Amino acid sequence: MVGRDSKGKTYKADEIKKEVLDKLKKLGEKVFRDLSQGEFPELKIPSRTTKNIVYNEELKQYVLGSKMMERTTKNVRHLRPFAQLLWIAYFSKTLIKAGKTSTLRDTYYVAIGEAIDFEDQNESDEMIMELESIIGFPREDFHIFPEERASIYGDLVIEYTVPGFRGKRVDLSSHPDGFAIGPALTTAEFVKCGAEVLFVIEKGAVFSRFVEEGADKKYKALLLHTAGQSPRNARKLIRRLNEELGLPVYVFADADPYGVHIASVLIHGSALSAHIKGLNVPDAVWAGVWASDITRYKLPSMKLNDQDIKRLQELELDPRYQNDPWKREIKEFWKIKRKAELEAFSRYGLDFIVKEFLPERLAELQRR
Repeated sequence: MVGRDSKGKTYKADEIKKEVLDKLKKLGEKVFRDLSQGEFPELKIPSRTTKNIVYNEELKQYVLGSKMMERTTKNVRHLRPFAQLLWIAYFSKTLIKAGKTSTLRDTYYVAIGEAIDFEDQNESDEMIMELESIIGFPREDFHIFPEERASIYGDLVIEYTVPGFRGKRVDLSSHPDGFAIGPALTTAEFVKCGAEVLFVIEKGAVFSRFVEEGADKKYKALLLHTAGQSPRNARKLIRRLNEELGLPVYVFADADPYGVHIASVLIHGSALSAHIKGLNVPDAVWAGVWASDITRYKLPSMKLNDQDIKRLQELELDPRYQNDPWKREIKEFWKIKRKAELEAFSRYGLDFIVKEFLPERLAELQRR
């Protein structure tokens, strides 16, 4: 049954809750049925590797291919991860039923408290992603979230839809540090928006600079800080702002192999999350900083280290980086063997990145 508030509004979250619970129930029923019939329970799990991602023209994102792996209790080595997966499914159902949430870190410690044998949080996180791939819903839909890091600022009024806060409205320009992008903000309704574009910014210092220099007003922009690799809640919100409000998206990240990947994940999707649809924005634009900008703007830079070189080699083999501007800029990295951060523009003054670089880059991109 679709949930309604006191004003009669319906919420998609309630429909999703029902679907997730149904999928979890079917997973449990399959295992129970196998045991009842005297068979060893087994599961088919999509392979989540870069070798098993293909570009879906209709969705405009990279998705998992057809390769599957089998986890069966016939194999003694599979027993432990099989049990871990079932516990994650049980815990997820408990969270949804109780209307509570957990973080990835918190889930790991709850598991340890219940004597579930996870060596570390990475192992716990892996089981959560496996459950996602099996039931076809992201972990956020079964109430498990990462620690919040991303934030948003600008001319947008939202209305919360989560229980206890339904109907409450907030102006996202009312807090100079921006509002944390958690599940409540991600699922909120958009009431009033005066922005015409969305700037997605990797670094906190540059996000603050954009706020201080009034980039939101000068460009009628919403400003979103990813704090490094964008958390899923942030990616989901970026997608919604693009689809529901029609806001063009420009991504600003460091000029290094990791910054390139941060921008690409927002546009093409993540290999690790290729089993989840709707987390990328295929029409978003990578606005820099590019490797070629290091020379063009004479930016303070550093030599690529061994990790950077290894990452660059990985990008060259990845199907997401075979076309320009990705291919062009990777070639430039090999040529100059240097990297620079967004903050490097501050060599020309604190306001240079907003007053000089930003209008130049936007004009350049619009001409292409």
